[in-house]
Amino acid sequence: MPALVPRSDFSLLSTNPNLVYLDSAATAQKPRAVLDAMNDFYETDYANPHRGAYALSARATERYARARGAVARFFGASDEACVIFTRGTTDSLNVVAAAWGRANLGAGDEVIVTGAEHHANFVPWQQIAIERGATFTICPLAADGRADLEALAAMVSRRTKVVAFNHVSNVLGAINDVSTIVAIAGRVGAVTVCDGAQGAPHMSVGFDALGVDFYAASAHKMLGPMGTGVLIGQREVLEAMPPYQTGGDMIAFVGDERTTWNELPHRLEAGTPNVAGAVGLAAACDYLTALGMDAVAAHERALVRFAYERVSAIEDVRVHGPGAAKRSGVLSFTVGDIHPHDLASLLDERNICIRAGHHCAQPLMRRLGVAATARASFYVYNDENDVEMLVAALESAKRVFAVA
Repeated sequence: MPALVPRSDFSLLSTNPNLVYLDSAATAQKPRAVLDAMNDFYETDYANPHRGAYALSARATERYARARGAVARFFGASDEACVIFTRGTTDSLNVVAAAWGRANLGAGDEVIVTGAEHHANFVPWQQIAIERGATFTICPLAADGRADLEALAAMVSRRTKVVAFNHVSNVLGAINDVSTIVAIAGRVGAVTVCDGAQGAPHMSVGFDALGVDFYAASAHKMLGPMGTGVLIGQREVLEAMPPYQTGGDMIAFVGDERTTWNELPHRLEAGTPNVAGAVGLAAACDYLTALGMDAVAAHERALVRFAYERVSAIEDVRVHGPGAAKRSGVLSFTVGDIHPHDLASLLDERNICIRAGHHCAQPLMRRLGVAATARASFYVYNDENDVEMLVAALESAKRVFAVA
């Protein structure tokens, strides 16, 4: 099965033809279309937006607004003002936990997260629960690595104020049933917070249809630049949430004793925005839209199915998470007693890039009974040959460590 896009679209991949890049779950490579869009902004329209009564600033403001519109369309969010630009998924989730959590959580309330959360959707809720005197509860996982929906339904109560969960696990590739989780939380009026870092790059999101209160994602995992992300929220929840930061551009009026806030989205975007990052994210959204997210998902399903079969057939290899039919393009595994860091270093000698460690998911590692895993993750520029190179390298690593 060929890659969905040519390597020539990606400068780094085309100039390194022997590189096997299998770490897109950490960060994806950038197509020239994204780099060109950002360079074009810097070279033709660069100025501080919103603040200048001159043509160049107006053009920068327009580029920023167009970027927001493109991102809203990609995520299926009909209300563009509810698309808030941030520094990434971690920043987005911290905004919600700190701003919404501090204003709405109190003693006796409950926050529920799942046992498969990235630290970015675990620690902020853990800490705000401690600060506010709320109870922090972990929903168990089903056998396939997804949130146990029966357990969740039994756990929620009138005390439950937040249910935070991932769209797709960054370790297991397990895809959660977002709509069902939203429905369960809705029975008790709990706010739902979805970590979409691994969902948005790989499948159609449809924010309006999902019904989730907050959805967070990172540009750099979906072909865009680092340091840029989005927080998409329901208008009524965002408008009731106090600003996370105060300062320039997010104010309506500053008095000597009181200050009033600007309207959405500006009230949640304090300071000079990263316009180039937003432009790059919009270009990445356009690139993925041209491919078709159904085609992206189908390509990854086929590739991860092939990888699952080939890798799990290697003796002493344990693949963690659901079967191939129920996962996104992520494959986490252990090889006998070879430490994942040693394995990744050996593969690097063959120009194969994989991730090794706890993947910022230590609570999940404890539930899996391992300290770390190796993780290969696939995207639109990967093909069947990349899988074969990975398999050959794993077989070689077994021989090397057997001798050692």
